Order: sequence, then structure tokens, then C-alpha cells
Amino acid sequence: MNKNSLWTIVGVVLAVVIAWWIVSALFSILWFIAKLAIVLVVAVIVFLVLRGLFTSKAD
Repeated sequence: MNKNSLWTIVGVVLAVVIAWWIVSALFSILWFIAKLAIVLVVAVIVFLVLRGLFTSKAD
């Protein structure tokens, strides 16, 4: 095994580790955005229900 093939193996392992970290970070960001969107939809629904309850009692 010469020095060139050793650096190739190190490069491949390093590329896999970096790719794993980047994909993990991207999935974390995407999951955060999905949770944020779900929270916004639920918040709008709750707001509309509460507004409907308070306006019907005020009449």
C-alpha cells in the first residue's frame, strides 16, 4: 500500500464524515421548518376558534 492510496482512503473517509454531518444538519433544519409550519397552522386555527367564541358571546 503506497502513500497515494492511503491518502485516497483518508479522503474517502473524510468525505463520508463531512457528507454525513451536512445531511444531518439539513434534515435538522428541514424538520425545524416543518414543525414551525405545523405550529403556525395550529396557532391560526386556535386563534380563529377563540375569536369565534369571544365574538359570539359578546353579541
